[in-house]
Amino acid sequence: VESAADDDRSFGVIKKENTMRHVLVLLLLAVASAFVGPPQSQRRPPVELNGKLAKFGVASPAVYAGRVVLGDKSLEKIRGKAIALHSQAITEFCLFVGATPKMRGMLIKKAKTNGDTLGFLV
Repeated sequence: VESAADDDRSFGVIKKENTMRHVLVLLLLAVASAFVGPPQSQRRPPVELNGKLAKFGVASPAVYAGRVVLGDKSLEKIRGKAIALHSQAITEFCLFVGATPKMRGMLIKKAKTNGDTLGFLV
């Protein structure tokens, strides 16, 4: 004969397993939808960088999955914070090594170019 406490514990385990299963399914759907993309009528125009279109790269599927999961507004906010932190790290590095402000600007520009090549800016 099982006690009520045993029933509660087994229910908690089942509930955790189901929750984890739901999270896994949602993540798989988000990743799969990143490869499929929205219908042609719902696609956003590609991002322009100095008159050029952003490139599709290694990180592009993750960016598309983030757009599906987080939404455009949240993704842009997170992307802006990441860019700001990276620029701050470049600035601190330049101060550490004694690089000129011109060199700092060139490094930030190079980071933007690399981000585009890797597909972070789609």
